[in-house]
Amino acid sequence: MLEEWLAPKAAALESRGLTRRLRARSSGEDLIDLAGNDYLGLSRDPRVISAAAEALQTWGTGATASRLVTGTTDLHEELESALAAYVGQESALVFSSGYLANLGVVTALGGPGTVLVSDEHVHASLIDAGRLARSRVEVVPHNDVDAVGKVLAERNEPHALVLTESVFSVLSDEAPLTSLAAVAQAHGAVLLVDEAHGLGVTGGGRGSVAAAGLAGLDHVVVTMTLSKSLASQGGVVLGPRLLREHLVNRARPFIYDTGLNPAACAAALAALQVLRAEPGRPDAIHAATARLAVACNVPRPSGAVVSVPMPGPRETVQAAELCLAAGVRVGSFRPPSVPDGISRLRLTANAGLTAADFDQACAVVIDAIGQVS
Repeated sequence: MLEEWLAPKAAALESRGLTRRLRARSSGEDLIDLAGNDYLGLSRDPRVISAAAEALQTWGTGATASRLVTGTTDLHEELESALAAYVGQESALVFSSGYLANLGVVTALGGPGTVLVSDEHVHASLIDAGRLARSRVEVVPHNDVDAVGKVLAERNEPHALVLTESVFSVLSDEAPLTSLAAVAQAHGAVLLVDEAHGLGVTGGGRGSVAAAGLAGLDHVVVTMTLSKSLASQGGVVLGPRLLREHLVNRARPFIYDTGLNPAACAAALAALQVLRAEPGRPDAIHAATARLAVACNVPRPSGAVVSVPMPGPRETVQAAELCLAAGVRVGSFRPPSVPDGISRLRLTANAGLTAADFDQACAVVIDAIGQVS
């Protein structure tokens, strides 16, 4: 039965060059990695690894239960306090992934009495959260503040939640946060900003919300992932203390999920301490993206991602394979993972790479693009 059901779907994907396949990494690979999200180059940092190992020895391999049972440790609360203080928020609540953090906060604030106003380029986790929230969802053109204001002004619902990212994950452009916060406040709405690609990168590392002077406002909520700049795993929602209490009682992905394992908490906390002690790391990211953008003849991004448009999905995969064969791993993003339907090579900066690494990577990427274009 499953073969009759799924085989035509698989054939349709293959015919369009959209089939995705897992590729396992080995620990001994000698590659320049421009595909991962280890923006600050901390996933192999001895201080981060040592903190995770110590937590394993102290707490074991897992959180043992949901956060409301036995899954909250001293490390969870220490991490929450440190993250909130670093980005200027009153409180924080850690989830076991960034995806679940977005699901948790949107569904806990959503419902029939809340309209969700969503930028058309937001991450899949926010899209799925909107589908689960039982709210009316209005998708507005990318970074269109006037369109947001129009929906807010004409709504019938008493509550409204505006969904955006600080730095968008594919195009790596920034949202107009100051304007969005102002229009949200004018219409009695809450602005939710996903800082997955802002933490550790923009605002000197503290993210775009802090850089815009919006941290700590009672109508601005922030979500973040711990799996990119902080080289760990997990997610977090930051905002007023009353919001944290609401999520503890109403966010199903928090209540019914096993807590983030303590080793991941310790790794994220250690990475945050490195970021605080070495504030030049975000500057290294921007220097790297500038170098990559010039080499690929694309606009310099706001975040850590350089997005290179390609003729189509097959050419994108072919170019990525050529890069890999030449010792450079790059991302190949194809529909539906690209918000505007244009396939791209996605190059992510890593503050741990050398100038020589980037020179080599640029030469490889340019050669691969030339071969398939």
